[in-house]
Amino acid sequence: MSRNIETVNRYLDGFRKNDHAQILSCLTDDIEWTVFGAFHLTGKDAYDKAIDGPPEFVNPPHLEVVRMVEQNDVIMAELTGTVRRATGGEMRMSMAEVFIMRNAKIAERRAWVIELKENAHR
Repeated sequence: MSRNIETVNRYLDGFRKNDHAQILSCLTDDIEWTVFGAFHLTGKDAYDKAIDGPPEFVNPPHLEVVRMVEQNDVIMAELTGTVRRATGGEMRMSMAEVFIMRNAKIAERRAWVIELKENAHR
């Protein structure tokens, strides 16, 4: 397993535990995070404030890696997940994540998150 994939796995494990320090240790200081259709932020301080997500969700999320591929310093991950809603129930989701790495740390994260309301594909 490459150092880059080890970093992404450690990062995802940090999200599963809602461990801010573990997550932040995987990032460059100038990290950029884009969730398309939702937000774009830059820097570890902004990232730290966004880790917990919107207040309508209860952390931590349940995340499963479907597959992960690597080419040079880019990792593409397909994920599925669920997160509990503060009002009850949960949100199921399918995610595509692109991690751009620098020196085995995440320099940019680009995410597409699709809520699944009916079944495994919509």
